[in-house]
Amino acid sequence: MAGKKKESAKRKQAPFGTWHSPITSDLIVAQTIGLGRVALHGDDVYWIETRPQEGGRYVIVRRSPDGQISDVLPPPFSARSRVHEYGGGAFLVAGGTIFFSNFADQRLYKLDPGSEPRPITPEVDLRYADGVYDAGRSLIYSVREDHTNPDEEAVNTIVALGVDEGDGGRVIVSGSDFYAAPRLSPDGSRLAWLSWDHPNMPWDSTELWVGDIQPDGSIDGLEKVAGGPEESLFQPAWSPDGVLHFVSERTGWWNLYRRQDGDVVPLAEMEAEFGQPQWVFGMSTYAFESPTRIICAFASQGNWQLASLDTPSGRLQPIETPYTAIAYVQAAPGRAYFQGGAPTEPASIVQVDLTTGGSEVLRRSSELVVDAGYVSVPEPIEFPSEDGRTAHAFYYPPTNRDHAPLPGERPPLLVVSHGGPTGSTTSTLKWSTQYWTSRGIAVLDVNYGGSTGYGRAYRLLLDGRWGIVDVDDCANGALYLVDQGKADPQRLIIRGGSAGGYTTLSALAFRDVFKAGASYYGVSDLEALMLETHKFESRYGDRLIGPYPEQRDVYLERSPIHHTDGLSCPVIFFQGLEDKIVTPNQAEAMVDALRSRGLPVAYLPFEGEQHGFRRAENMKRSLEAEFYFYSRVLGFEPADDTEPVQIDNLDP
Repeated sequence: MAGKKKESAKRKQAPFGTWHSPITSDLIVAQTIGLGRVALHGDDVYWIETRPQEGGRYVIVRRSPDGQISDVLPPPFSARSRVHEYGGGAFLVAGGTIFFSNFADQRLYKLDPGSEPRPITPEVDLRYADGVYDAGRSLIYSVREDHTNPDEEAVNTIVALGVDEGDGGRVIVSGSDFYAAPRLSPDGSRLAWLSWDHPNMPWDSTELWVGDIQPDGSIDGLEKVAGGPEESLFQPAWSPDGVLHFVSERTGWWNLYRRQDGDVVPLAEMEAEFGQPQWVFGMSTYAFESPTRIICAFASQGNWQLASLDTPSGRLQPIETPYTAIAYVQAAPGRAYFQGGAPTEPASIVQVDLTTGGSEVLRRSSELVVDAGYVSVPEPIEFPSEDGRTAHAFYYPPTNRDHAPLPGERPPLLVVSHGGPTGSTTSTLKWSTQYWTSRGIAVLDVNYGGSTGYGRAYRLLLDGRWGIVDVDDCANGALYLVDQGKADPQRLIIRGGSAGGYTTLSALAFRDVFKAGASYYGVSDLEALMLETHKFESRYGDRLIGPYPEQRDVYLERSPIHHTDGLSCPVIFFQGLEDKIVTPNQAEAMVDALRSRGLPVAYLPFEGEQHGFRRAENMKRSLEAEFYFYSRVLGFEPADDTEPVQIDNLDP
């Protein structure tokens, strides 16, 4: 976290990019972990930690009522599901016993107190996520993804699993392409769940169903509660007194609703987002403190707010916290828990006393403490883009208490295009961003048209226009800062990962704004993506681009790999060799094309990495390599020695 700002001796003038910074890649990876889903069981609090120093292992951690924090999942086990490839919802707690999906074999394991984990599903290609425990029947209801037939598309269902039987589970709900969020009513009589079908993604069109659970765990009396062609639903949950609640986007904003006397009733209608795109299982933006009180989080103009909702009156009362990004909300009588982050606070597991309003950080994603004089505080900005639109971003100015720029010099600007593309960036303190700003490189983190957190209309701007709207907004954001005198037009850089990598490559191929770029496991060939990617995203392009193969010409037209003649600047590529979402051939084809055209290009493939880097050594290497690459192609001298990167077609 950012420490207090100290007075500094006279600041030394030096060119942007050459500033010495205490925020090193070694410190970032050594003192940073990932934080995931929060769960409550009795007075214990559980969460997931992703540890780069342990090869990216996903560890289940417990905090007991006396404040003791301990690992409950022994190595080498890693609680990470591969359902939809992105996973989530990889563990549940029942009576002190933990059930979890193990990454290495994707089997479901049972971990009793004082025992070693043991598998309860067979050694076949079945994957599990988002389970809920039925104590009365000793069953787990779980989403299952069946990959046992490699020649066919995976089959997704909801199954009932005996906790000691060792079989693959009995299918109780089937027929849709996808399922999520099986949730058991408090009396154990009913099950609710979400479903959707190709070509929709869960933020496009979903349905909420409920059914009566029979003594053997089978489902009868199915009833659709909500959903339809243009209604996205999120997080069904039962109140303690058995009322079904959920988030719906039927008004154009993800708002809270409940099922009451057969009708769907809004609880707090407002132009704000109580939902998030369901890339992973187990997401939660609200929880019940009591039968009549919901603790919830909502986003407005890109920033999140915690609040208390009285359900009988519909009165929404803000709960003051310093956090501008909030996720994984949980609640118990008198207490709330969530993952929160702020411009000067990294992502953390937070507990709030609902009586006093006081908050306590239970675990930070980073224990790195840096003087505030090196920390750039983001400024939310709006800027004009194409067709009279307004786009959104967070601007981070170069900040270093020891250095001042040379007179009249403008800084390089690094534009960041987030992944998804259906997603968003937040203003949470990220040391990987501060790495750049503390060295004298400005950062613009863009929530381009198509991002979430600004309502459905803003998100739908990308429909049929992926590779156009996002590229326009990233380019126009950079040019806006040039016009403001905050960026050097000759040193504009763009970077992004996954879908953000596609935006990056498209901006470099189809616009003449940026002078260098970095693609992290980015898409270069849209047609290949549709043909090779996994089931969950295999029809994503139907909405973002157009139906395939009917509009194959559009896929080719918008694929950077087919327009490398438009590239005229250096690019560096980073790729996990085990990536099943954006396969390595996407990067390799671009690298070959740039080499053949004589453009400066670098390529760093990483063994053992999938979609997103999780190992400390690779996170460190990629960050340093990217900085080294920019220093060489933009012509500045870093303050510290950095391991060189081979850059083809670049003069010594």
